[in-house]
Amino acid sequence: MTDGQTSLGMPQLPAPDYPAEVRARLEEDARAIIARYPGSRSALLPMLHLVQSEEGHVTRTGMRFCADMLDLTTAEVTAVATFYSMYRRKPSGDYQVGVCTNTLCAVMGGDAIFEELKEHLGVGNNETTADGKVTLEHIECNAACDYAPVVMVNWEFFDDQTPESAKQLVDDLRAGRPVSPTRGAPLCTFKETARILAGFPDEREGAVAATGGAGPASLVGLRLAKGETPHHKIVHPRGESASGEGE
Repeated sequence: MTDGQTSLGMPQLPAPDYPAEVRARLEEDARAIIARYPGSRSALLPMLHLVQSEEGHVTRTGMRFCADMLDLTTAEVTAVATFYSMYRRKPSGDYQVGVCTNTLCAVMGGDAIFEELKEHLGVGNNETTADGKVTLEHIECNAACDYAPVVMVNWEFFDDQTPESAKQLVDDLRAGRPVSPTRGAPLCTFKETARILAGFPDEREGAVAATGGAGPASLVGLRLAKGETPHHKIVHPRGESASGEGE
């Protein structure tokens, strides 16, 4: 104590290591990741996904492991792990449910969906349900504005959502009922997603072949580039009626 109010505390002890069998397995995976890059420190981002796939979030032990394997300081690893929102710093759910509250999704209903889900699940932003199934968060734009409002689960798209469909979605996730993204690969747990993001193949049957498509609004520029006739204007120039005649 210094002034009776401020406690300096004890220095934080070094993070514990992984159990020997876990470390051996992770080292094998880490070496495969590092081999992809001309400089080992370039492997840090996928390495953080690798350790996240082990415990569901990036722990001090995970950061120490990355530092050891890449010949970095734990401060350097921590700086990166705390910069990117895809790396979780505390235990989280099997399913990361993100509601886009960026401009277009927000005005199309994203704000309402987020508020409804907070009340329905009894959690706040970046909080996890008591059963450990769902972590709720608001997220920034995911480049799917023509499908607004968008909800993502473990980074898979659930398009054109409403408060009711979103509540049904999280209820199905918590109950273990099958849930299929609107487009993209079949849903898997957050730990499994983290391993895929680390660069390891998704070995589930049909997962690689599954793909998503762009919406009509996303394809207008491509149609114009190909010389195709564009759709009729939805918003007409000022002073022009829908029939094209001046007002």
